[in-house]
Amino acid sequence: MAEYLLRCDPVVQKGGVVVSSAGLAAMIGSPADPVAQELLAVRGVDLSPHRARQFSVDLLMHSDLILVMEAWQQREIEHMSPVARGKVHMLGRWRNAEIPDPYRKPREAFEAALALIEGSVNDWKTRLW
Repeated sequence: MAEYLLRCDPVVQKGGVVVSSAGLAAMIGSPADPVAQELLAVRGVDLSPHRARQFSVDLLMHSDLILVMEAWQQREIEHMSPVARGKVHMLGRWRNAEIPDPYRKPREAFEAALALIEGSVNDWKTRLW
């Protein structure tokens, strides 16, 4: 959800920034959860093209900024490659908040995660653009 909210934002598009996502335990090739697709569709964002992919050190090396949802993800990436320190941050950093993964949880978990994601994306936008 965070990828597409950033990717589809006019300010981000105008800046020519490339936004992508990958998971540490991704089910490669899987589409976004139908609940996530529905919640973003209400906001005018089409999540249907999304397909999960696995995070890799190669992806890390070609990224300027990596935003994660939870602290354990930041630790894992920094453990995979110590050069990641300094470019891996929690999406909710400016709120001092982790964003729990709603995968396989009820709709309410997706709604709560999306509220945190939207606020956190806006926090990053105000700092980067």
